[in-house]
Amino acid sequence: MLLQLNDISKNFGGLQVLQGVNFNVRQGEIFGLIGPNGAGKTTVFNLITGLLRASSGSIRFNDDDIGAVAPHKITERGIARTFQNIRVFKEMTLLENVVVGMHDHLNYGVASMLLNLGGFRNAEKEARERALELLSWVRLDHKAHMLADSLSYGEQRKLEFARALATKPKLLLLDEPVAGMNPAEKTELMSEIVNIKQRGFTIFMIEHDMRFVMGLCERIAVLNFGKIIAEGTPDQIKNNQEVIEAYLGKEEA
Repeated sequence: MLLQLNDISKNFGGLQVLQGVNFNVRQGEIFGLIGPNGAGKTTVFNLITGLLRASSGSIRFNDDDIGAVAPHKITERGIARTFQNIRVFKEMTLLENVVVGMHDHLNYGVASMLLNLGGFRNAEKEARERALELLSWVRLDHKAHMLADSLSYGEQRKLEFARALATKPKLLLLDEPVAGMNPAEKTELMSEIVNIKQRGFTIFMIEHDMRFVMGLCERIAVLNFGKIIAEGTPDQIKNNQEVIEAYLGKEEA
């Protein structure tokens, strides 16, 4: 398994947000975590990326315990994340935005950069070529030299994906990727995510749009009041009575 959450609990003072959470993400799949508002989904992402520490339990990535690893070290190990609120550098070009995501992988020293030596120039050239390739994956290469501020909402989302992929992740975490998008943008983004998956990436998303999740994910886990109440294929999840009650409420007898 690429990612394993084992008996994870998280408390904020006297409030228990997660309780005994167990699930895993397999190499090469698209995995979804769903649940009503306040179920604890974003807390799960914050634990995986090192922004929070679990109160108990373990998180293993590539069979290494990452529960006490700093966020930048987790990125270096191969976990990248997009956020629900778009975080692109709007005053920079698309190309510059993606190159920024590569800074941990550029092989030149400070002296090479300051003196504009060959090592710096070669690394910079390779970075720009790679950035253009990543932009082509999300069909934005034709806008590479435009400012990010000129993009539509959906295009900014795709730029975020390209920048996250620039970190060379083994696992890409998508936090509500279609929030605020119109139906056409959602359909286009679904195609882009499938394309990324087919290039060998593993994707783990949290999302409220059930149609989007059911049409894209191979396996889904459902979180409700901090506990996993179901896990399985989209067909298994949408026919699960406990899941239906979590979203729609239980009928009175």
